[in-house]
Amino acid sequence: MYKILIVEDDEVIAKTLKDSLSQWGYGAEMVNDFKEVKTQFINYGPDLVLLDISLPFFNGYHWCTEIRKLSKVPIIFISSMSDNMNVVMAINMGGDDFIAKPFDLNIVIAKVQALIRRTYSFGGQMNIIEHKDVILNLSDASLEYNDERIELTKNEYKILQVLLENVGKVITRDVIMTKLWESDSFIDDNTLTVNVARLRKKLATYSLEDFIKTKKGIGYMVE
Repeated sequence: MYKILIVEDDEVIAKTLKDSLSQWGYGAEMVNDFKEVKTQFINYGPDLVLLDISLPFFNGYHWCTEIRKLSKVPIIFISSMSDNMNVVMAINMGGDDFIAKPFDLNIVIAKVQALIRRTYSFGGQMNIIEHKDVILNLSDASLEYNDERIELTKNEYKILQVLLENVGKVITRDVIMTKLWESDSFIDDNTLTVNVARLRKKLATYSLEDFIKTKKGIGYMVE
């Protein structure tokens, strides 16, 4: 089931959209805290976002930019601010389509279906892993924490990927080295130690001390 996140301040419109999408077999969730749109996006993991421009606290352009830092998930703007300037701005900011209010629900559903079909027939997906506000972006091998982007080397990215995919589990050094070999990084035990130490030092500069735990004689984990 494809999931749609509705970012709409008008509760009646949001509820109407949710009910209609549900009738067509989509999962749908309405944002209820407009200060935490990004957090709800991460937690829900939608396949498509319906986004108004006029919102409390921060407008839709702001949230589109924040989402685009994490994901290429399709975004459809729905707004009464439908003059040419806003339509062009919405698309330039990373939106995939624009629907003017007042709208016909049949048009919304048709556009949602077309965009999902176009996007996911080619295997598109959100491509992030999030844990304790740390966000690993699988599409560009970067890390984000407290709105700061952390660039990673190929090995650092692979190490974090395997640990974050197995939160709460101890991953042996052999498993991590095998993961690195898959990306043509043929490293030995000592090189892994150096890579982990450098990664820890980098994370510490962003207030992420002890994010990676050592289990002596076994391997590493993220709790």
